Amino acid sequence: MVLIELGLVFVGMALLARLSSRVGLSPIPLYLVAGLAVGTGGLVPLDLSEEFIALGADIGVVLLLFMLGLEYTSAELRGALRDGLPVGLVNVGLNLVPGVLAGFALGFSPLGALALGGITYATSSGVSAKVLTDLERLGNRETPAVLGILVLEDLSMAIYLPVLVALLVGTGVAQGVLSLAVALLAVAIALVLALRYGERISSVIASRSQEVVLLTVLGLILVVAGIAEELQVSSAVGAFLVGLALSGGVADRARALLGPLRDLFAATFFLFFGLQIVPGTLLDMLGIAVALAVVTGLTKIATGWLAATRLGVGRFGRWRAGAALVPRGEFSIVVAGLAAGVEPDLSPLAAAYVLLLAFVGPVLMRFADPIVSWVVDRTPGARAARGA
Repeated sequence: MVLIELGLVFVGMALLARLSSRVGLSPIPLYLVAGLAVGTGGLVPLDLSEEFIALGADIGVVLLLFMLGLEYTSAELRGALRDGLPVGLVNVGLNLVPGVLAGFALGFSPLGALALGGITYATSSGVSAKVLTDLERLGNRETPAVLGILVLEDLSMAIYLPVLVALLVGTGVAQGVLSLAVALLAVAIALVLALRYGERISSVIASRSQEVVLLTVLGLILVVAGIAEELQVSSAVGAFLVGLALSGGVADRARALLGPLRDLFAATFFLFFGLQIVPGTLLDMLGIAVALAVVTGLTKIATGWLAATRLGVGRFGRWRAGAALVPRGEFSIVVAGLAAGVEPDLSPLAAAYVLLLAFVGPVLMRFADPIVSWVVDRTPGARAARGA
């Protein structure tokens, strides 16, 4: 029975993907709604194996970030990180601080407020990477600006999460500092390997057999991502760095071989994301979530606009970069889960907030250019030019 239900779910997602391609939208919002519909409290709840779906979802995020890493060279990453660091600090102020302030305004404890700040801060790398791929924008001039922000956010979460966990479980400052040191060391080692020894890694993986390349690359991705996660570093960062390390023919073959797997497991990720949300819990927190989404959606757009401006990107590209940072996702749900015992209202608030921005973000990304054109056409200068 489970196989039948799982098969029907995949067929249903295929129909949703077909529908989205016809109307020119990303299928992500439809996958999220499908997850809500077949999850607990949904219209047609199914008895799916959550462990199986969760594993597929984890693999989906890992493959999305691996494929994103394949699109860039180590030199491009160094440039993006160097140029994006000032904007990264602005990003913390614009997007983490509002969540903390909102937490205090809602009467949360200091830990609860800090957790809400983490929820509003981190863009969903999985959602953004998927939509950029769907819209064929990986080669756009503004995409390195988006990439720099995403990488900096994932690296900063390697600092934030160990500290938050240490505070939540009360292990003390010493344990928190130790966890943080281990996380930073793991990131540093991975960066050195990716940036300095990428060509050697590629030469070891190279083979005439597609099967050998597929199994080697997939195994390497999962091992590195798993080690990163065990060291309290984002598994997405580990997968991204593996993609960055590969070059030449190996990168081309990995892109072709793993593309279909990425699409399959990415769809599973968004389905599982919706499955985790009980629709009935969203209503009580919907008003607060909408207000928070509006504020932090605008601050993310400002962050992307600033990052793209620093790279000399044009007007439309700046707004596209801002829209690409609007979606929230996997990190926000992880933080909410960690702090649920401290603030019971945090989980439903995070679910409503994330669902809104995971839905609105891809739509904004798709229609960024028409929206900007519509706004510009209605400025006084544009009206005067038309009348001249």
